[in-house]
Amino acid sequence: MSPASQVPTTDAAPVQFLTPSGELVRSAENEEYFPYLDSLGEAEYTRFYRDMLTTRTIDITGTNLQRQGQLGLWPPSHGQEGGQVGSAHAAKAQDHVFPSYREHAVGLIRGVDPLGYMALFRGITHSGWDPNDPKNGNFRLYTLVIGSQALHATGYAMGQQFDGAVGTGNPDADEATIVYFGDGASSQGDVSEAFVFAASYQTPQVFFMQNNQYAISVPVSRQSRTPLYRRGIGFGIPSVQIDGNDVLAGFAVTAKHLDDARAGNGPSLIESLTYRIGAHTTSDDPTKYRMNEEVESWIARDPITRLEAFLRSQGIGDAFFEDLKVEMDDFSSDLRRRTLELQPPSANDMFDYVYSEPHAVLEEQARWHANYEASFSDATTDGSHA
Repeated sequence: MSPASQVPTTDAAPVQFLTPSGELVRSAENEEYFPYLDSLGEAEYTRFYRDMLTTRTIDITGTNLQRQGQLGLWPPSHGQEGGQVGSAHAAKAQDHVFPSYREHAVGLIRGVDPLGYMALFRGITHSGWDPNDPKNGNFRLYTLVIGSQALHATGYAMGQQFDGAVGTGNPDADEATIVYFGDGASSQGDVSEAFVFAASYQTPQVFFMQNNQYAISVPVSRQSRTPLYRRGIGFGIPSVQIDGNDVLAGFAVTAKHLDDARAGNGPSLIESLTYRIGAHTTSDDPTKYRMNEEVESWIARDPITRLEAFLRSQGIGDAFFEDLKVEMDDFSSDLRRRTLELQPPSANDMFDYVYSEPHAVLEEQARWHANYEASFSDATTDGSHA
């Protein structure tokens, strides 16, 4: 028997509550998590739908703005709204969130103004929002260095533990950390190092891996010979696989594991099986490495149409969906208008935010730069450069 054939080939089915046709089902895999749906009613279900639709609208608006030359880049999240919206609603206000760069739904739910995404990808700010401002819900900055946020999150979670903010028995005060990353990032050394420290120190942490099937153009089948959630098990971290296009699975499974983390029971890993319908970013052309049949098969499992079918089965009528369409049109127009009104930052900013105290060399550089810029105005006035 070859070593490769000794690798177990059977895995439990991913946790799923809503089938692609919107039917609520019970199974051996979801039984443990079903009690977490008891806290949900019509208000929460419709809120989930609204948040997914808003995120899709942000995505379309951002993509259009980039194609029209108004943004330098846009990373689409089309297709991944289910896992993001569900997991974001499972987090509590005192929890801390470390995103990669396509968690538009998560930031929205934590309180970030989507204009911050546009400012970041328009290239007029390094961040887009202040993670220390309470209105942004402990949502840290986007991280484009693949996987590095897993280390940031683990370090933060270690701090939560050292500060005694975990396992006090007060669920309204105990904290946890959740970090988002992709299937490609799971191959990065940074993520493996984060697993080591998280397992060793039993950090109050959930690793939320969005397996959207491609690390840019490299398919998961080339990245790993085993399901990715098993990577966590290898480090001694409890791990589970979910249907990432099912918002209810995203909510219930994340809620359970965040509760465990806050109670002091250590880290866990959730692999959210989903699909990136759009490009990796607007600089990518996915038609070069994907077949149309594959894309269409995932469109049929769309998280928004799945929840819409469920809501209609619960008696939600046409008026709700029609009103939301009008609301989304207005939302998109407003976001576009505000983006186009953004102004470039002052050149002085690159000198003002280097040191906390005045520095003679930097002041000299600022004077040189001011004189350099002024020289163009003088040249235009006297006509010497005409």
